[in-house]
Amino acid sequence: MVQHIVTSYDEELKFILRRISEMGGQAERMVEQAVSALIRSDAGLAQSVVADDVLLDAAQREIDEHAIMTIGKRQPMAHDLREIVGAIRISNDLERIGDLGKNIAKRVLAVHDHAQPVQLVRGIEHMSELALGQLKEVLDAYATRDHLRAEAIRRGDQEIDALYTSIFRELLTYMMEDPRNITACTHLLFSAKNIERIGDHATNIAETIFYVKTGSQMEIERPKGDSTPTLVAPVGARGA
Repeated sequence: MVQHIVTSYDEELKFILRRISEMGGQAERMVEQAVSALIRSDAGLAQSVVADDVLLDAAQREIDEHAIMTIGKRQPMAHDLREIVGAIRISNDLERIGDLGKNIAKRVLAVHDHAQPVQLVRGIEHMSELALGQLKEVLDAYATRDHLRAEAIRRGDQEIDALYTSIFRELLTYMMEDPRNITACTHLLFSAKNIERIGDHATNIAETIFYVKTGSQMEIERPKGDSTPTLVAPVGARGA
């Protein structure tokens, strides 16, 4: 971060960046605990995740207020302005990641009394590990303003998309085999989609890092591996 003659200006910027780091850690914990609650059918842990979301919401509002105040008071230019605008964008992505974690946690009770296919549960667990890995990587890249690392993270989102497509296909098959699977599989499908979206928000943060560091935007077209919009229910499923 650029040092300024006015010490209080530096303190204002450091406060914003420190709160972003704290938000990132909290968002990581929420997603990790939400998926753990889903896998273990832990209603207590799920409720804890839902309750924690208000803290992330409050942090996002606090960052917005400080960022706007700093812009109004200091009238930053060039890199400083990108830093502050970038912090606003990243705090919004982290708040949305927290919402997605909360949404996963809310589905724990819905699937609690239904048998969950082991293969699919493991697939969702693996998908969450990839998404959390992306999130941790991008937060590290933000701490060091490593725009090259951010570019690599953006490319890595394809792996999460591809795994989501595979899980989507499997869930369709299970639902066609036995209508009794529909409730649990539908909630697992939404959970998988939420995890895929977490990967998208990590990609958003990577793009913001690149912009803050270089002053340029990444290419608009992202590499994608999600082919679910073209999938149809399989014909001749095992239970048909």
